Amino acid sequence: MTSAPVLIERRGAVLVMTIDRPAQRNAVNRAVSLAIAAALDTLDADADLRVGIVTGSGGNFCSGMDLKAFVDGERPELEGRGFAGVAEAPPEKPLIAAVEGFALAGGCELALACDLIVAGEGAVFGLPEAARGLVAGSGGLIRLRERIPPAIALEYALTARRMDAATAHRWGLVNRLVASGEALAAASALADEIAANAPLSVATSKAIMAAAPDWPVAERWTIQRPMVEAVLASDDAQEGARAFADKRAPRWSGR
Repeated sequence: MTSAPVLIERRGAVLVMTIDRPAQRNAVNRAVSLAIAAALDTLDADADLRVGIVTGSGGNFCSGMDLKAFVDGERPELEGRGFAGVAEAPPEKPLIAAVEGFALAGGCELALACDLIVAGEGAVFGLPEAARGLVAGSGGLIRLRERIPPAIALEYALTARRMDAATAHRWGLVNRLVASGEALAAASALADEIAANAPLSVATSKAIMAAAPDWPVAERWTIQRPMVEAVLASDDAQEGARAFADKRAPRWSGR
């Protein structure tokens, strides 16, 4: 019998997805992609879940595509979902990457597909595809230049050079830099902080910030207005105001 390629754990309002292929440095094969895609469907569908975390076992985040499986003719991309079941279709709810060790090639692209990155000091990021006759086509080239200065992103893509965690934090790629071995704990604390807020507010804030760069300047307020009004008309908007006035913690319903 083979073990599950991805371990799924519910921690209150947080869903933790751990790629569990340490002997392969958590390389992604099709089974991993299918498991992550299914977990993300659960994350978005379950009202009790507010935030997702993706991490890896055995001291590494993910070394990228399983090249042995690739040589055997297997592809890790899923139709409509892309690499690791997330590259082309991120969830509606926030997703955090908890990175230790290698986050290289597709592993770096998986981290970039997440909204936030928490990294241990020993983490290493990189898009080495150019040195292997490949191309980072699962979002790495698109997202890296959106997260750090474009010229710096281009240099790393063209040289295939690795980026250490301290440098990634300095450029703003990493949100929180912590001691090695503490990435998941720090990501969980960040997830709990997010999960304490109103679900509709969080989801709408993510949606607006993700889409706004593509909105024509003259149409930004027109496009944003109904999204904001939907939140203002929600039960949670009333609950938030009452809780503030009553000096108590709000009880969110997600409606």
